[in-house]
Amino acid sequence: MPITPTEKIWMNGELVDWESANIHILTHSLHYGMAVFEGVRAYETDDGPAVFRLREHMARLHDSAKIMMMDLPYTVDELCEAVRLTVRSTGLPSCYIRPIAYYGYGEMGLNTMPCEVDVAIACWPWGAYLGDDAVSKGVRMKISSWKRHDHNTTPPASKTSGNYVNSSLAKVEALKGGYDEAIMLNLAGLVSECTGENIFCARGGVLITPPLSAGALEGITQNSVMTIAADMGFECRIGELTRSDLYICDEMFVCGTAAEVSAVNSVDDRELPCPGPMTVAIAEEYARAVRGKVDAYKHWVDHVG
Repeated sequence: MPITPTEKIWMNGELVDWESANIHILTHSLHYGMAVFEGVRAYETDDGPAVFRLREHMARLHDSAKIMMMDLPYTVDELCEAVRLTVRSTGLPSCYIRPIAYYGYGEMGLNTMPCEVDVAIACWPWGAYLGDDAVSKGVRMKISSWKRHDHNTTPPASKTSGNYVNSSLAKVEALKGGYDEAIMLNLAGLVSECTGENIFCARGGVLITPPLSAGALEGITQNSVMTIAADMGFECRIGELTRSDLYICDEMFVCGTAAEVSAVNSVDDRELPCPGPMTVAIAEEYARAVRGKVDAYKHWVDHVG
């Protein structure tokens, strides 16, 4: 989707004009993919824009950096306030938020220890990643020929820029094949996640989502969905899934900050019931929760002030 510019981007502690938020061509992370980032959304609420689970996202950014041995120059609290400031500066009622920490200009080579860490936060309007009708119509999925990387290759628990080369290869392969999204298997052949979303599959009335050990990212939306599902009385657990489980499941959906909750109508051309009843119920409650309309989840929304 094309990016719609806003007025300001936060860079290393100050707001700069959108067109001035530039980096040098020899920026270290551009060459080696050593950057960590987050995807966050702010939603329109009755009390103005509010960021969904802001602190959890900034804490995960710190965790990603720690895994990559990158020392962030800002605390979780400082990053939360920087996000609020950036969202306020856009004047938008809702937006997508992209914080990124990267090694900047001045050093080259694979040794990152001498490199300075830069941090930036940008916001812009962005609709549903898999389409506005992804809940009602569902999306077509393809099992990718590309495998999810292993824990001892590049750590999937860290939301690292370089890791998404793997996802991009799978995404483009799926799109060129006429599908909407790809499903990644790990080296053992078990279901891991999509290129940017966690997977939920219902078998026998039980919702199952793959474990972190399968290579799935610890999703904040995934955690929100599991909480909502349990509160609605649906049985939901973490468990291993094979591709055959997906072919014969009762219903299936994927979730993530960008995709929100999106139904799946087929996997490898095996049609699935779509949208399933649990998918619809959870998607509707999630949409209300992110907008501060559910009392039980109001602590998840952080008003920018």
